[in-house]
Amino acid sequence: MNRAASATLAGCRIREVVTVSRDTPVVRCAQLMHDEHVGSVVVVEPHDGRRIPVGMITDRDITIEVVAFGIDPQRLVAGDIMSPQPATARESDDLLEVLARMRQHGVRRLPVVGGDGALRGIVTADNLWELLAEEIDALARVIAAAQARESRTRGALAAASGPG
Repeated sequence: MNRAASATLAGCRIREVVTVSRDTPVVRCAQLMHDEHVGSVVVVEPHDGRRIPVGMITDRDITIEVVAFGIDPQRLVAGDIMSPQPATARESDDLLEVLARMRQHGVRRLPVVGGDGALRGIVTADNLWELLAEEIDALARVIAAAQARESRTRGALAAASGPG
């Protein structure tokens, strides 16, 4: 099995995550996305000193669910438009499992949680594609090195055997 298939999220670039509470105004959520250059915020609730993800809001949610219908975003809070019970990934998850979970839920971002359910970060499809591209590049270099070694070995054998 190649390293990409067995690698876990612990080796992936898990980003800091922008969080809000259920009562954060939607306009503030949009401002945070703009200011932090992110496409989503994770809605969290405190529980025994931990931040537990309870929802997600994406820039697309605001556009499609609010703006497209002419709803006044000033009257809404995160809890009104969030996707509840977001799919999550664990730091120990295999990268292929994470990609499958994204595909299954039709999402490009997953909050990453620890064993205690607390938010640890967020992983995006772009992060995973970047990591997989690096793995493919490393594999291509291994193949090229093996081909070069084989070519050198054949050349040395041909020279040693002399003219035929």
